[in-house]
Amino acid sequence: MATIVLTRHGHVEGIKPERFRGRHETPLTALGRAQANAVAMRIARTWKPAMIYTSPMGRCVETGAAVAKACNVAAAPIEALNDLDYGAWEWRTLDEMRAAEPALYACWFTTPERMRFPNGETLAELVARTAGAIRLVTERHAHDTVVLVGHLSVNRALLLQCLDMPLSAYWRLEQLPCTLNEIAIENGRVRVLCVNDAQHIEDLR
Repeated sequence: MATIVLTRHGHVEGIKPERFRGRHETPLTALGRAQANAVAMRIARTWKPAMIYTSPMGRCVETGAAVAKACNVAAAPIEALNDLDYGAWEWRTLDEMRAAEPALYACWFTTPERMRFPNGETLAELVARTAGAIRLVTERHAHDTVVLVGHLSVNRALLLQCLDMPLSAYWRLEQLPCTLNEIAIENGRVRVLCVNDAQHIEDLR
């Protein structure tokens, strides 16, 4: 059986007030580093991962490095976990885009499955890309526990697939910084054992 421990990177600028972060490099804040250390300790106490895979974005690499150190295993970035490409909207605030592109803005928050960000990705493309992370785990680590460090959008895309939910359900899934999700895969059967477990960071929010 393969076990995926899925987490999100720690806190960064652009979460509150919210921006379309995407491929914009923004390092972990002091809070984010504390969250990364907390989730690393929780993972080290609870599981014995064989490998850590992260998004290539620095905030995920840094979070993954904390987990790798605590668990004494290697970490490697993979493109399948890279954040959603927001194209022309990258690093713009929600208020900016609500005013500048009201129709597209409304589309993203009401029918996300129909949205293509100008010069960016669609949700369907994100889901197809993140499926590569699941294939990697099942092909290379069929009997291991593996930690994946992704983004809010990436984790939602992965969970939509594992829960067999439609793309329209994108906004129903919460993923706090450094939250934990556990997914078991055995003989093609996928079971989601927990979603958005944040007890280890309760005192850090």
